[in-house]
Amino acid sequence: MTDLLTLAVDQVNGNLRAATLTFLRVAAALATLPAFGEQSIPRRFRLVAALAFTAIIAPLVADRHVGSGLLLPALGETLCGLLIGLSLRLMILALQTAASIAAQSASLSQLFPVAGAEPLPALGTLMTLGALALAISADLHLRLVELFLLSYDLLPAGRIPDASAVAGWGVAQVGRAMSLAFTLAAPFVAASLVWTLALGIVNRAMPQLILSFVGAPALAWGALLLAALSVPLILSVWLAAFAEVMADPFRAG
Repeated sequence: MTDLLTLAVDQVNGNLRAATLTFLRVAAALATLPAFGEQSIPRRFRLVAALAFTAIIAPLVADRHVGSGLLLPALGETLCGLLIGLSLRLMILALQTAASIAAQSASLSQLFPVAGAEPLPALGTLMTLGALALAISADLHLRLVELFLLSYDLLPAGRIPDASAVAGWGVAQVGRAMSLAFTLAAPFVAASLVWTLALGIVNRAMPQLILSFVGAPALAWGALLLAALSVPLILSVWLAAFAEVMADPFRAG
């Protein structure tokens, strides 16, 4: 009887340790993930989401958490979760950067700015909310379960990630995010350049015309029309890039 009780206690302790370490990876990732990690979402909801993901993932990866001790494995799991979350958060930051570039180029940066944890122009808020809605409609929760399960192959349980590898991956990820941001903002930048050149030509032809009364309102209205036409295409391109990162978030590293 004593042996059975000892075996049961050891098994419970092992399962509790595995579940705790899994929760640390999941919770750290959810703190920075798109949609689930937004500042506008209540903390209680994020905690419930982390517990729900842990309940799904922990039984499938319990055999990955071998060994003893808790402090160093907990640190390693937390760092791994942050890397997973940041790899996807960079995609949202790329979209917000693209929206800021587009708004600045088209003189929309001061049009109904939205104050908050991350102040954005109205165009940035529109694109961010649209991107999050598309990501959720594309079964983001299911893709996250797959991502957490596959992350144990590249980021073994209980190990602290190599600093040099993480640095190389981070530089590559930031470079890819900035490249995506400039690509998404290209229509607005190109249209602004063409409009500025056109105003310069008109100014040389008609110096007496006050272009500020004509150029600025026309630029704002043209930017709104361009946004209505191009934002759906921009979001589709972003969603394809987001799906690519979800499939292999550490490819750049």
